[in-house]
Amino acid sequence: MKNILGRDIPEFIDGYGEVKQYEGYLSKKDGLIKKDFKFKTITREDSKLYRDLNELMDRLPLRDGMVVSFHHHLRNGDFVLNMVMEEIAKRGYKDITIAASSIFPCHKGLVKMMEDKIVTGIYAAYISGPVAEAISNGKLLKPAIMHTHGGRARIFESGERNIDIAFMAAPTSDEYGNINGVDGKSACGALGYAHTDAELADIVVAITDNLVEFPNSTIEINQTNVDYVLVVDAIGDPKGIVSGTTQITKNPIGLKVADLTAKFIEESGYLKNGMSFQTGAGGISLAVAAQLKNIMKQKEICGSFASGGITGYIVDMYKEGLFKALFDVQCFDLEAIKSAKENSAHITMSASMYANANNKGAVVNKLDVVILGATEIDTNFNVNVTTGSNGVIMGGSGGHSDTAAGSKLCIIVSQLVNSRLSVVKDKVTTLTTPGETVDILVTERGIAINPLRKDLIERFKESKLPIKTIEELRAIAKAMTGQENDIEFEDEIVAVVEYRDGTVIDTIKKIKN
Repeated sequence: MKNILGRDIPEFIDGYGEVKQYEGYLSKKDGLIKKDFKFKTITREDSKLYRDLNELMDRLPLRDGMVVSFHHHLRNGDFVLNMVMEEIAKRGYKDITIAASSIFPCHKGLVKMMEDKIVTGIYAAYISGPVAEAISNGKLLKPAIMHTHGGRARIFESGERNIDIAFMAAPTSDEYGNINGVDGKSACGALGYAHTDAELADIVVAITDNLVEFPNSTIEINQTNVDYVLVVDAIGDPKGIVSGTTQITKNPIGLKVADLTAKFIEESGYLKNGMSFQTGAGGISLAVAAQLKNIMKQKEICGSFASGGITGYIVDMYKEGLFKALFDVQCFDLEAIKSAKENSAHITMSASMYANANNKGAVVNKLDVVILGATEIDTNFNVNVTTGSNGVIMGGSGGHSDTAAGSKLCIIVSQLVNSRLSVVKDKVTTLTTPGETVDILVTERGIAINPLRKDLIERFKESKLPIKTIEELRAIAKAMTGQENDIEFEDEIVAVVEYRDGTVIDTIKKIKN
């Protein structure tokens, strides 16, 4: 059957279960009951500290069919997931579900485990690299579940799904499990995605390569949530965690997109004292931030806060007095990590506080303007950031759907045509973020306003900016690229795309070879 967005979604999916159909981004307003916390008595005679992985694994209640979780703040430099899963595989356990907040190319060892049915289930907010390709080719026994960052917090907090053992990379920890991410050789900054795992997993293991004396002087996740502390030589490669500084695009087309975006925000009425803002770490997004920085300084505008994954560019805006505070769920570069350690108004937050649609108020709800990217956007403003133009998984929502739903002004920035491919489609390959939550598309060829935003259409009626309909942008792109060939899929569903409230917004099918 088709959902309200015209996507064919069955009522039941093998390996996933009964489907809750997407009914609109505001349809699920009922609160959820928070899962009970499991306490464990630790006496003064007990030690949580281990220095040998094998010895610790002997203590853990490992079993076939368990759910193990990992956070992704070490990104493509992570050693922890591979280290743990290799030991689990060596011990002969099967049918493991991995609940990783994100999966990167460094986790390619999971592909063989998928083929051997050691790993049979994955849920994550973002998947890239060999694991993503393997899922697209049907190598995972059950459909992968792809949710948003806020959706991941919601499913564990509500008890919809349970984590048996959380293995948490801890850049710094003391022997009792007081953890931070801002110190040590593997410092990654905020640990926003690890909070839910620490609070709600049946057993929590902190894995660190920087053990400090008790008490740890800086604590983000505290000892009351941690069962065991394991000391290892290295939890990650700093070169894969951060790459110095993320860079503003130097592409003239990208810079034009950024210039148009900044001018649109300036004319929109949202750029004023007290405004709040979020942008990603992409080159065009950072160029928008740089343009806004200049405008805010010229007009002496001071914003309330900037949020999301924080970069050095946003830290610079804070230091120059352009924002009063930063809300940080993950750090993208060295300057952000340094700021999270040194600045009291650089506030680290959990993924639930950031974006959970079913708690008592997420930070995304206080956003005025968010800048987001797109792999594809269709003429109904539905956005795909999950699959590429070939239908293969190459990303995922992350905070995309969360911030689009919460913000007052959601702007998608993209080149209209890139590598002979149009960003505007008649229908997106995979629907990640519903068009009813997306307000603007900015390209180098023009700016399209969602017809739902009649207020913005009226405001920009006399604007000198190149305002066009999205159908006009589609026609311009189509004249440049021609009609795309349809991708051929098999009937097998390899991944389920959940919206932030747990409803199913789309499915991904196996690529036909």
